[in-house]
Amino acid sequence: MQYMLLLASAPGDGPAPGSPEEAAEMGEWFAYDEMLKSAGVYVSGEALHPYETATTVRVREGKTAVTDGPYAETKEYLGGYYVIDVDDLDAAISYAEKVPNVGYGSVEIRAVLDVSAMAG
Repeated sequence: MQYMLLLASAPGDGPAPGSPEEAAEMGEWFAYDEMLKSAGVYVSGEALHPYETATTVRVREGKTAVTDGPYAETKEYLGGYYVIDVDDLDAAISYAEKVPNVGYGSVEIRAVLDVSAMAG
């Protein structure tokens, strides 16, 4: 089963950009990627540009509204994701607890819905 790990953290949490701590954490991210690939569970994953660069589109009553910023005001913002293919939720949790930013951010786990299986 495929699970998406949605990686979030609050602005200002984690290492400062350009700091030695950020460089060290990047090494942890590369090692995490390699661990997922070596285990054969990696499907995809990417980091996202900062939340300030988001654009949100809504269509209501036929009218399109485009706004700068994320779709919702929250304390934590989506910073990236992984899609992994594992046996069950317990396995997904075991990979989520190893994500480098889990100590100051959060990882939401969502099962990927196989819509093609629903087609008749």
